[in-house]
Amino acid sequence: MQVSVAGWGGFSLQKLLLPTRPIVSAATKCVKCGPGYSTPLEAMKGPREEIIYLPCIYRNTGIEAPDYLATVDVNPRSPQYCQVIHRLPMPYLKDELHHSGWNTCSSCFGDSTKSRNMLVLPCLISSRVYVVDVASEPRAPKLHKVIEAKEIQDKCGLSYLHTSHCLASGEVMISTLGDPKGNGKGGFVLLDGETFEVKGTWQRPGGEAPLGYDFWYQPRHNVMISTEWAAPNVLRDGFNPADVEAGLYGSNLHIWDWQRRELVQTLPMKDGLIPLEIRFLHDPAASQGFVGCTLSSTIQRFYKNEAGCWSVEKVIQVPPKKVKNWLLPEMPGLITDILLSLDDRFLYFSNWLHGDLRQYDISNPQKPRLVGQIFLGGSIVKGGPVQVLEDQELRCQPEPLVVKGKRVAGGPQMIQLSLDGKRLYVTTSLYSAWDKQFYPDLIREGSVMLQVDVDTEKGGLKLNPNFLVDFGKEPHGPALAHELRYPGGDCSSDIWI
Repeated sequence: MQVSVAGWGGFSLQKLLLPTRPIVSAATKCVKCGPGYSTPLEAMKGPREEIIYLPCIYRNTGIEAPDYLATVDVNPRSPQYCQVIHRLPMPYLKDELHHSGWNTCSSCFGDSTKSRNMLVLPCLISSRVYVVDVASEPRAPKLHKVIEAKEIQDKCGLSYLHTSHCLASGEVMISTLGDPKGNGKGGFVLLDGETFEVKGTWQRPGGEAPLGYDFWYQPRHNVMISTEWAAPNVLRDGFNPADVEAGLYGSNLHIWDWQRRELVQTLPMKDGLIPLEIRFLHDPAASQGFVGCTLSSTIQRFYKNEAGCWSVEKVIQVPPKKVKNWLLPEMPGLITDILLSLDDRFLYFSNWLHGDLRQYDISNPQKPRLVGQIFLGGSIVKGGPVQVLEDQELRCQPEPLVVKGKRVAGGPQMIQLSLDGKRLYVTTSLYSAWDKQFYPDLIREGSVMLQVDVDTEKGGLKLNPNFLVDFGKEPHGPALAHELRYPGGDCSSDIWI
């Protein structure tokens, strides 16, 4: 089905050879194990999360303060529940902290010499990498090392860093959006997982993808798949619809041979504009997964076909809404984050503009079934400037969200699921330049962190009315809180091999 967006300038939305470790099965008796868990199902039995780390951003807010890593207490028995208990400021301004990863994770479970003790924080704009010690004092992390952008640029020719994943080899791999001049260049930086020395690129010289963003690897199928946003020069200062019409935003998946470290296939996606977050099923034997396509507001399923190559198909479409008093005549949902539960039963994603969070049963991955939906702010709430003229899903505009007396600005964006799948944590900031453009009140009032209770039997989402972390009241002024991580790992940072 083609989803046309009138008024968008006349276009339509259609328009490593790494050392390997032994695979640890569920039945393996591990006397002295490495980090993480032997299997995704074992991870679901892990302890309840007690603290969460998340980067907080000041770039584009008008506040001259460095970004920082916040530590939030999420233990209901703690007297500091729902409070920021520690702030670790970075040494520079305007880094744009964004996503984070670990020095090691469940991919190294069989290696008792490894320990998950460092959080890796790549910077989207400054291209620095901060390595944070979270083991010495988990409730008060401290800066361990700064990798300057020049070292990465000199050794790799890459900049604008995004996703960080740990590898079974003990290395850390970081995807990039561009070259040092801000042109598109989807490559991968390799760091030593202990010294954090920049080792060079993962891909062979000259073998980068045209654009980059997120990635996920699966050695059992000798594959890595990466996504694309846009060149840094295109997205850095805000969103311009003309850039979409000009074909400057991504719409492809890139398939890499994991052993040879080569790009072997590019998959164009119908109705797949701006593919951002990508997730394989957690079962390491599975040869399929999902990617959220932001601008076209679709979920695409990728899978290994009978010929041994990879294919992609659209399995979910969020229809746009015809609106008045907005940037364009039609508003997409803008799918900005997706997650899979560790048992591969449920898919979650956020529609940042429409304002809803969704839960789908993916027992049949080809036909996801909507089983939970909740509105947490967004651009179409009652009493706001936007009037909805035509809506294929709703009979009326949703009510504004007020939690503990705070009216929530922005919409649901980054999400993180508890190991047992029963709690979903949500923040409301996407990227400072786009926050400023689409949600000016988010800049003035700061983002929030919310918690949603999940029905893991029949499906269903319910807001916890007693949980609110208000980043509008931070010491240096309102901050933009982004991605969430637990000290013990989670369903979007751990990969099983």
